[in-house]
Order: sequence, then C-alpha cells, then structure tokens
Amino acid sequence: MAATYVEEVLPPVLDSTSEPPKLFDGTTRLYTNYHCPYAQRVWIVRNYKGLQDEIKLVPINLQNRPAWYKEKVYPPNKVPSLEHNGKIIGESLDLVKYVDANFKGPSLLPDDPAKKEFAEELIAYSGTFVDNVYASFRGDDTVKQAGSEFDYLETALHKFEDGHFFLGQFSQVDAVYIPFVERTRLFLYEVWKYDITSGRPKLAKWIQEINEIDAYKPTIPDPQLIVEKYKIRFLGQK
Repeated sequence: MAATYVEEVLPPVLDSTSEPPKLFDGTTRLYTNYHCPYAQRVWIVRNYKGLQDEIKLVPINLQNRPAWYKEKVYPPNKVPSLEHNGKIIGESLDLVKYVDANFKGPSLLPDDPAKKEFAEELIAYSGTFVDNVYASFRGDDTVKQAGSEFDYLETALHKFEDGHFFLGQFSQVDAVYIPFVERTRLFLYEVWKYDITSGRPKLAKWIQEINEIDAYKPTIPDPQLIVEKYKIRFLGQK
C-alpha cells in the first residue's frame, strides 16, 4: 500500500538564467523534468513511498538547460539524476531501484522470489519495448508493429492473478512502464485511431487502476502537449 499521499506545490522550472540550489549541502534532490517519461518513473516511486519531504524536486528546462547542471551536477546533462549523500546517481532504471531500496516507505518489490525474477525480466525488457514502439511510428505498419508490444504487456499482466498490476500489487515494474504506455497510447489513438486497450482487458484495467493512484496523478503530463511533441518528433509536424 502506498504511503499517505502528501500534497505539494511543484517548484518552478530552472533554465539557463536560474541560479543553482546550494549543491551538496546535505539535501537530497531529484533533478527532473515535468514532461520526461524517464524522469517520471522516479518521480512516481518517490511519491508512492511518501518521500516528498525527503527528496526535493529540481525541475530542469531541457530546451534551455542551466550550464551549472552539466558542469557541477551531472555531466551527461540528462534527467533524471539524484543528489544523495554527496554523490550523483543517474539513469532512470537504476534510480527506480535505488530510491526504492535506500529510502523509507513501502517497498515496491515483493518478497516472493518468482515475482522478483519476473520483475527483473520485465524491467530488463522495458528498453526494448520503448525502442520497438517508437520504431513503429516510422514503420510501414505501425499498428501491427506496436500491437505486438502491447500484446506482450497483456500477456505479462496475466502472470499473477492477485491484483491488477504486473506483480499483483503496484511495483517498480508499473512505474517503469506507465510513462511510456500512457504517452504512446495517446499518440497511437490521435494519429492512427488505434486503441491499445481494445481486446486487451488486462491492459485496460491496469491503466485504469494506475490512474487512480494518488502518487501517480501529479506526474501526469498534459495529454495535448504530449501528442504535439510526438507529432513533431516522429512525424515532423509542427
């Protein structure tokens, strides 16, 4: 069960004109972006564990990045990254696991060995899932190519029957997949009129259940903005 949800006022986005926070002063900071699906993964985990007070959000404008972020915080100049205990950690999958393992709050990984093994399998596949769905947007048969990936998720959701999530209860796996499923769902329907939940009842229920989670709700980006960004990125439309 998620920690008691904490309402928070989201901090303003920092750009090239913004001064840095007091770096490495003992504050734990999640450098993020409100529209980035990779950063959203970690943001969801942070919220679900009730860490709004322990991990401060520092949103970065990725189109106009502050120079100090690359120079003093994270040389790869990407988000997400985490400032914790005097060091910087990056990469969303690593951070999902790190935040879950190193901070208080409900664990997002069950004790059941079979579920842990399946979690590792699904998380390891997530990059292939994203790559294949994105590739389908430029392919000759987008619906068929993308559809096979959502069939994979539908099958995975049948593995455990003790809940509506991949491991039964909400876990790291759900946080890893939902940012990309939600974005691609919107784009596929807008452009190809393809409903990824049609004929996939488990996937439909999974999306419905995640959208009821308080920790997830504030991380949801503007659907219209997502579609516009994807049209520019994949179709060259402005």
